[in-house]
Amino acid sequence: MSRKITFLTLFLWLMTVTFPVIAQQKTDTTYTFRFVPQKDMFYVPWNGNDTELARLLECIENNKATILDGKLPLLVDGYCNSLGGEAENLATAKIRANRVKSELIIRAKIKEENFITRNHVTEGDFVTVRLTVPVKGTAVTDAEAEARRKAEAERLETEKRAEQERLAEEQRKAEEEARLAAEKAEAEKTAQQNKLTDTPSETKITNDYHFSLHANLLRWATLTPDLGAEWRICPSWSIAVNGSWTSLSWSDKERRYALWEVAPEVRYYMGEKKAWYLGAMFKAGQFNYKLSETGKQGDLMGGGITAGYQLRLNKSLDLDCNLGLGYLNVDFEKYEVIDDVRVRRGNETKDWYGPINAGVTLVWKLF
Repeated sequence: MSRKITFLTLFLWLMTVTFPVIAQQKTDTTYTFRFVPQKDMFYVPWNGNDTELARLLECIENNKATILDGKLPLLVDGYCNSLGGEAENLATAKIRANRVKSELIIRAKIKEENFITRNHVTEGDFVTVRLTVPVKGTAVTDAEAEARRKAEAERLETEKRAEQERLAEEQRKAEEEARLAAEKAEAEKTAQQNKLTDTPSETKITNDYHFSLHANLLRWATLTPDLGAEWRICPSWSIAVNGSWTSLSWSDKERRYALWEVAPEVRYYMGEKKAWYLGAMFKAGQFNYKLSETGKQGDLMGGGITAGYQLRLNKSLDLDCNLGLGYLNVDFEKYEVIDDVRVRRGNETKDWYGPINAGVTLVWKLF
């Protein structure tokens, strides 16, 4: 009997000593909210999130006064590891945590300062909210609340500093990329300018002159001196005039070849190099041919369309190849020479449609 009394007394003493210690302990309650991998939207009805949210709101309501006083912060941890890089995972974890906090702020009427937030790039795709709820009859001391507020302030300062460093690094990279792009563009521009300098005949306008003299080499080859001039009004338009004259006789003047012609022309130059052209030409002149017993002497007049191309030889010389098609009217008389006297043998008039001019002309650009 004495042993039973002694054992009961010892048990009561242990309970007296141990119970206050147990009463001062705190219980941690964790609530987990699941997220779709690679997404940051908070779907409340999905994967049991609605049940967890209801439990958490009930716990907040039961401890709301303590939470609002700052003595019982909500510990929020955001997680993400389903994206490619650490920075992307950390940013998504932060967004997820903020979405959960926004839901609690709206539904439970609490404030941002009532949370302590941390974000992680490991473990999975979820957000946890943890409360260290004291057992009934105990309270969080002012020192503990102050320590928690200080820890939260330090955390926010660290996150702010990290965000500033990240932005500074992104700006530095952007400036470096812009500098490299500018250097590349400048190098390409310089190379293009060098190319233009090295190949002027391919890139500059071939006919960059204002006034030039012409000599039709085909006419000279037939012993018919031919000279002309061209005034370049602008890069696309010019006015030209050509003249030919010759007077030859042989076999004691029994044979004769004489003529003169004047051919004014308006030209329009085309293309990037202004080398091809189309023109409109008028031609007038007189002739005297006696290459057999019967000679022909008369007038010619007509005109047509010309086309040509100027090939650059050097800075001062071009070679102009051209052809004219159109109409000529020839009015002439036939004659014979008897005892050095011309005897008329009749008149004729002919119309000609076809080539009226051809030339391989040397162009000398004066200025």
